[in-house]
Amino acid sequence: MISVIYSSEFLEHNTGYGHPEKAKRLTAIVEALKGVDWQEQIDWQLPSPVEQRNVLAHIQKVHTSEHIERIKRVASEGGGYIDLDTPISERSYDVALLAVSAWLDGVDQVLDHHRPAFVLARPPGHHATRDTAMGFCLFSNAAIAANYALTKPKIKRVAILDWDVHHGNGTEEIVRDNPKIAYCSLHQHPCYPGTGGNQNDHGKYQNILNLPMTAGSNITDYQQVFEQEVMPFLQNWQPDFLIVSAGYDANDDDPLAAISLQPNDYDLLTKYVLQITRYPLFGLEGGYHLRALANSAVATLNSCL
Repeated sequence: MISVIYSSEFLEHNTGYGHPEKAKRLTAIVEALKGVDWQEQIDWQLPSPVEQRNVLAHIQKVHTSEHIERIKRVASEGGGYIDLDTPISERSYDVALLAVSAWLDGVDQVLDHHRPAFVLARPPGHHATRDTAMGFCLFSNAAIAANYALTKPKIKRVAILDWDVHHGNGTEEIVRDNPKIAYCSLHQHPCYPGTGGNQNDHGKYQNILNLPMTAGSNITDYQQVFEQEVMPFLQNWQPDFLIVSAGYDANDDDPLAAISLQPNDYDLLTKYVLQITRYPLFGLEGGYHLRALANSAVATLNSCL
């Protein structure tokens, strides 16, 4: 059994005509999951109401008040652009709060029910820094969830594995000075946002591992990096909780990058994750080719059964 946390409210973050981070990303995954022959293994969950979870307090532990108020103000004024890539609509602030609530629920689902969980939410988060929304991202969902997990009994160390094709600069900035959180990212380099290329920077707590991948890398290249770099790093960290920033834009068909994974390759990547823990938390980040995105998410969930 795997928990999937989803709400149709996530579709109300309107990025405008032609924007790659669109509502159809979620509906494509939902439709694909409702077509699998193991539907009875999916426990669909609605995210908790924002007020019930006191979501804002969790966000304030990670982001500056100016950052939060800026997103709220732009939304209240009817929307606009935080930067050239990152639009905000009238509902975006409320939807982003609900997305954070879903990630917090994901932590609880894993710990309370001892099973994997997948947060099927938007907007994504791994580019959002403490004080800046960028790269389609408003709040740093994975970093917020990691900090929340550390408040739970017996959770002393958390790891975040980011396999999105872009470096999660926001996640890294937020967690790198926390001795209880490790961050590992595989990402195309050079590529947006132009960070994460320094493999020699491991942070002062040896909790950072950046693994730049060259354009055209395929599953053979990823398998080698997982076995030689990712797995030893995570096994050495010995996390009590593991979060996967599950972007699916490293697919060969994805329009925003040039890595050559296939949807079924995420079956293997997920099996590596399951060697670290039987109960990971996956949260959606990027992935912009609808069919490849949906099939990749299906491969991830199927591997967890």
